[in-house]
Amino acid sequence: MAIKHNQTIVKNHFRKDWQRRVRCHFDQPGKKASRRSARKAKAAAVAPRPIDKLRPVVRCPTVKYNRRVRAGRGFTLAELKAAGIPRLYAPTIGISVDARRQNLSEESLAANVERLKAYTARLILFPKKSNKPKKGDSSKEDLKAVESAVASTGAAFPIVHADKTIKTIKTSELPKPIEGGAYRKLR
Repeated sequence: MAIKHNQTIVKNHFRKDWQRRVRCHFDQPGKKASRRSARKAKAAAVAPRPIDKLRPVVRCPTVKYNRRVRAGRGFTLAELKAAGIPRLYAPTIGISVDARRQNLSEESLAANVERLKAYTARLILFPKKSNKPKKGDSSKEDLKAVESAVASTGAAFPIVHADKTIKTIKTSELPKPIEGGAYRKLR
């Protein structure tokens, strides 16, 4: 049985050049800096385009976390259909698709359809042939505006946590207790 994880080393009779068998992470701060610079370099390379794909707003599972919303894996086929985006066309314009996910509420469907529509309204599509633009491509004014745009390293459409569920209730607003208790009332 091999030794795993961060446990104490039992019966440690070290010889056999043990310094070679120890893994050290002295490069941790350096790697952090190089990852950050790589992210900036990627953002500069893809210039007006966003770094990541557009992700849906999903609610976390379980009672403990269901107040929170976060980025999901991909949009459902129902959301894409409601937004009027073909499912095979969506990944080509930077929209992630998850065919397995199902919409369990009208609110989540409406929120993500609105997100898709806002994304497509801001989307600028370059024509494959500049002299023959197709129906869905952007106008020449939009294409000229892109040249002056500056790329940011953040997400294209950040997810905003709008927590409107928790409200404070005064004791005067609480309902009056039932005479004799709730158990007696139920009997």
